[in-house]
Amino acid sequence: MLRTHDGVAVEAAYDPGPDPSGELAIVVAHGFTGDLSRPHVRRIARVFAQRAAVITFSFRGHGASGGRSTVGDREVLDLVAAVEWARSLGHARVVTVGFSMGGSVVLRHAALHRGRTEARVDAVVAVSAPARWYYRGTAPMRRLHWVVTRPAGRAVGRFGLRTRIHPHEWDPVPLSPVESVPLIAPTPLLVVHGDRDPYFPVDHPRMLAAAAAGGAELWLEEGMGHAEHAASDELAGRIAAWATASWTSATADREERRMVNGTIRYWAAAKAAAGVAEEPYAAGTLAEALDAARERHPGELVRVLQRCSFLVDGDPVGTRGHETVRLAEGGTVEVLPPFAGG
Repeated sequence: MLRTHDGVAVEAAYDPGPDPSGELAIVVAHGFTGDLSRPHVRRIARVFAQRAAVITFSFRGHGASGGRSTVGDREVLDLVAAVEWARSLGHARVVTVGFSMGGSVVLRHAALHRGRTEARVDAVVAVSAPARWYYRGTAPMRRLHWVVTRPAGRAVGRFGLRTRIHPHEWDPVPLSPVESVPLIAPTPLLVVHGDRDPYFPVDHPRMLAAAAAGGAELWLEEGMGHAEHAASDELAGRIAAWATASWTSATADREERRMVNGTIRYWAAAKAAAGVAEEPYAAGTLAEALDAARERHPGELVRVLQRCSFLVDGDPVGTRGHETVRLAEGGTVEVLPPFAGG
């Protein structure tokens, strides 16, 4: 059992794959009502294990894991535990592959845990993921909302679907998948979706890909339905091949950058969201400094930063990519919401 940062026990399994000393591990995040023992999850894991080490786990409220499902919110902490476990086993590269609810989780996780933390990932694959919350545009999603939001539905979930669901609504509402995607770059991202998905029509993957502004690959699979059940062994093999090839020299360079120390200052709404006026950073680029800030303050600040402009040592960053803006020892980053001068 793994233990999450909020104390939930999460069951997990490890397959070393074809090379126990290999540097790549694939972490599989299943869909709602799944768990690591379900046949469709095990089948996908077996295909992945032909190319790399594989970690499967059961989200909270699923299988033998503790807690109750929050349907994609605090499940990010479950994924953090699995990724950290992969790194503790010696894997230098970790790729997350999420299906349906798990797809939304891997997107949010990648947005919130970039930079140099042990929870970081080197590539992300979202299969059959929603782009936005509260979608009720299809009959299966209307049924799912009944299961999640109604006492009778949660009883069906517990006894019929073996899924224990938390009774409370999200507060605050977590960052949506489509809001998360712009924060993932430059980490490689693959979006996979079936053109016959009965839960989420193809506008969802297209929204996700568009939000990446050219930073994601989109595979629309002809004739495919939803998530693990519909993913063929051939598709799983292609995903594993993509994961294996996704490591780039740019990623390696990012890991090796020299870190410097400085101060990040928050103004107006950013100050309110962070709860502090300033704090130190240890980073090589503006992107890394902001990644660390998001990890320290994973709530409202993540949204506020999307609207901010930045000054580095008094110079406007403008439209430059944050990963290209190098920081100097003893420097200052100013975070300016629009009404504070941005």
